[in-house]
This record gives sequence, structure tokens and C-alpha cells, in this order.
Amino acid sequence: MMARKRSLGTCIALAIVTCPYTAAFVARTPRQWTPPSTVTTTRRFAQIPQEDVVIDLALQNSTEPNLLSTYTTNEKQPPAFMDKVKDAIFLGIEPTPEILAIMTIYFVEGALGLARLAQTFLLKDELHLGPAELSALTGIFALPWTVKPIYGFISDGFPLLGYRRRSYLILAGLVGAISYFLLGSNFMGFFDENLLQATIASLLVSSACVAFSDVVADGIVVQETRDSNDPKVAGGLQSLCWGSAAIGGLISAYFSGSLLEVMNPRDVFSLTAILPLLVATIAFFVNESPMQEESTKGAVEGIQEQVSTLWSTVKEPSIWKPALFLFLWQSTPTSDGAFLYFMTNDLHMGPEFLGRVRLVTAAAGLVGVWVYNTFLKTVPIKDVLFWSSIISTPLGLSTLLLITHVNREMGIPDGAFVFGDDVALAILGQVAFLPTLVLAARLCPPGVEAVLFATLMSIFNGASTLGTEIGAALTKVLGVTESDFTNLGLLTFICNISSLYPLLFIGWLDGVGSESEAEMEQHAHSIDLPDKDSSSIQ
Repeated sequence: MMARKRSLGTCIALAIVTCPYTAAFVARTPRQWTPPSTVTTTRRFAQIPQEDVVIDLALQNSTEPNLLSTYTTNEKQPPAFMDKVKDAIFLGIEPTPEILAIMTIYFVEGALGLARLAQTFLLKDELHLGPAELSALTGIFALPWTVKPIYGFISDGFPLLGYRRRSYLILAGLVGAISYFLLGSNFMGFFDENLLQATIASLLVSSACVAFSDVVADGIVVQETRDSNDPKVAGGLQSLCWGSAAIGGLISAYFSGSLLEVMNPRDVFSLTAILPLLVATIAFFVNESPMQEESTKGAVEGIQEQVSTLWSTVKEPSIWKPALFLFLWQSTPTSDGAFLYFMTNDLHMGPEFLGRVRLVTAAAGLVGVWVYNTFLKTVPIKDVLFWSSIISTPLGLSTLLLITHVNREMGIPDGAFVFGDDVALAILGQVAFLPTLVLAARLCPPGVEAVLFATLMSIFNGASTLGTEIGAALTKVLGVTESDFTNLGLLTFICNISSLYPLLFIGWLDGVGSESEAEMEQHAHSIDLPDKDSSSIQ
């Protein structure tokens, strides 16, 4: 319930597609991001096809009185209409089969949130895990997202059947689909005695497949951005992809809950298995030439050089101090797992309601992005982080009113309180998160932008996992169970107050954190494109 503890997949998706400085940087570098959920405010310029310019000039010099009007009426209008459609839907980018394939991959990444609540209720109701165990497993399932640079090294340095992108997408899609299918079919009765272990293994494998395909997809986007001569591709492809992920995430946010009202969690997993299978199918439309053996050797040498350069870079105090602050910022404990049990078991809120909450908070996150971009881009990043932390603490503590049922004495229904509280925290969460993403991008010096940004995002994911595990341990120590919420208020208080301790080290942001994003945008033109060998390292 704390403002900063948002799903990293959602936050980074929102951040990259709506933050102009970050979108410009990440078009050259990879992203993070969390599994799963969210639109872009990019400036688009009209582009007149060259052949139209030639025809127009010829018509202006024509002596035929009706030629110009005939051309304008019969020939000019259809292209203009199609251009408007292309600008509105595809941001001016030609919708080639490869572009549609890339969009589909990102849409699937967002739509995979369809199984998020099914996972929770499967572990909670069918496998009978308590709050502490569920929170601990949630952190474990996020582990594949903490080693994303390794996936990039594998994809770049070790082509599969001669391909660095297509083959890995097909493999990840097929393995992910099998994992979801096995979950949906209850492993066809083969692991009845070890059902919990099999479920954990399948969920972990499916998470790794999504993370790997995410890395490969980002590599395709970065390569397309770098190689294209069309300025609209360079400026809009990242936004187009994240817009697709946003649509998938918003659609799945509601249906992840409503489907559980009419089917059991395993049926939802069976339905979700279609999505990674779609990625494996659409990968055949990715335009990629087989790599030669010499190119493979060069890629391996490039990776070795990158690792050496990366290590030299992170040893600089100007890099590791802000990076360590970001780690502390995200590693504070959370009581989300225990609070979920409180909402379902004590307040008797069903899956459909939780799906509506997810949908509303995702939309509220967009409002938070608008607030930041409209009012806070000129404020130093360090100040935004400091004050968002101060403000988020009392907002997070307001949950105590719900836990103690004081909200009912105030005449506020439980459902209305949850919606209001989550909306406020979602808005503030985006305000707090966007500067951290911009700061991470700003830390990356030329030459190692891609791999260092990916490493920072993996560290960020690892910190979030650590915070989840600490929260699980506190839940266990305080004795919060699926039926005993006596100490839930104390757990909530500890988690919220602990979010303030990173402010003791905010001095580590002196320098880079003293600038606002608007000031950083003035330096964005100095960021060079990454080398070809590093362009897909996520």
C-alpha cells in the first residue's frame, strides 16, 4: 500500500512511454520492468511523402485549369486520410508485418497480467499458503527479472540455430505456453504428491520466459530504432511498443479478477497459455538474417569488452553512490501480501472487486505521470524524491483506518476507502518513481549506456525482491496469518516508517540528483547510440 511499492512492470512501462527524456534515452537503451501493466506524450511531425511534393510542384506550373482540382479531389484525399490513421494509431510509422509483430509481443507482455490474480488465489485458496509464504514466493517469482543482462549476453553472444532474436522468442513462447498449460491442467495428475513444488517451478519458469522474451523484444526495438532512416521510427517506436503493452495491461487488469468469478484459477492459466504461444507464432514475422560464425565470435568478444568496461564504470563513486541509494529506496519492506489476505478474508472482497481496483489504480498511475510531467519536471529530482517520501508516509499509514475499521465509524464504506486510498497512492507512486528512472538513465555514461541501464534496472528489481522477502519475514515474526490480523496494523506501521530511512543517504544524489528532468533534457543530445553489440543487452 506504500506509494513507491508499485508493480515495476507497470511503473516502468508508464515511465518510458510518457516521460520524454526517458523515452529518448531508452530508445537507445533497454528497460526494466516488472511484470505486468499501461501512453505516450511524444511530439509528432507531419511528414509529406516526396512523391507528393514532386506532383504538387508540377501541378502548380500546369496550364490545365482542372488538373490541380482533379488531383486534389480524386488523388490527394485518400492518402491524407490514411496518413491520419497511420499517425493516430501507429504514430506515423509504416505498419509493416515486422512492426505489427513487435507490437503484438509487447501487447502480450502487458496482457499476461491476466493470470496475476489467478496466481494469488491458486496459492492462497487451493494450495492453502499463508500471507508470509505467499509474500516469500512472490519475491522468488521475481528473481528471473533481476538477471536480465545475462539474457542479453546469451542472446547476443550465442545465437540459437543461427538467430539471436527469432529463435529465442519462439523458445521462450513455447516453454512459457507449456508452463501455463501444465498449471491449468493440474500437471495432468503426474505431480499430485508434489503439487506445491511443481506449481512453484512452473510459475518460476513462466516468469523467466516472460523476462527473456522481454529482453529479446527490447533488443529488436533498439536495433530497429538505430538502423532505421525514418525519423518517426527513431522517435516513436518505443512509444508505440509501450502503448501496446499499456493496452494489454489495462485490458487484463479488470479481467484478471472478473474471470475468477466464473472459472477457477487453473482455467485462467489455461486461457493465458494462448498468449505466449502467440509470441512464438508472431516471431516468424521478425525480420532477421542468420548470423555467420565470424559475427558470433565478434559478438562474444564485444560482450567480454562490455563486462570489463561495466566493472570499471560502476567502481566510480559518481555511479555506485546514486545506484546504492536507488537500491535502498526500493528495498524497504512491504505488507502487501498480508493486506491482500485482510481484504479477502476479513473484508470479504472478491476477485472481481480486486480486478476493478487494479484497473482503477493503473488509470490513476497515468494521472500521476501527467502530474509529474506537467508540474514537477522543473523540480530537482532529489527534492521530488524527498517530498514524495515524506507525503507517502501518512498516506500509507491511512490504511490503519481500514485495518481498525475506523473508516466505518466515519461513514466511509470499505470499498470506497480502498479505492480512494489506492488511487492516491498510485498517483504519488508514479510521481515518486519517474524521477528514479530518469536518474538511472542519467547515470549511464556514453559507451555502456545499454548494459549499465539494464544492470541498474536489474538491481532495482533485486531490491524490490529483497523488500518483499523482508516483508514476508516480518509477517511471519509478527504472527499475521490468513485468519489472525491482530498485528497487521503494527506490520503496516513498520513498513511505512521504514520507507523513510533511505532519506538519511539522500546526500549521495548530490550532483546528478540536484538537476531537474528539464535540465537533463538539455543534455540528452549528448547521449550517443550504443554499439551494435550492446544494443540488445537488457
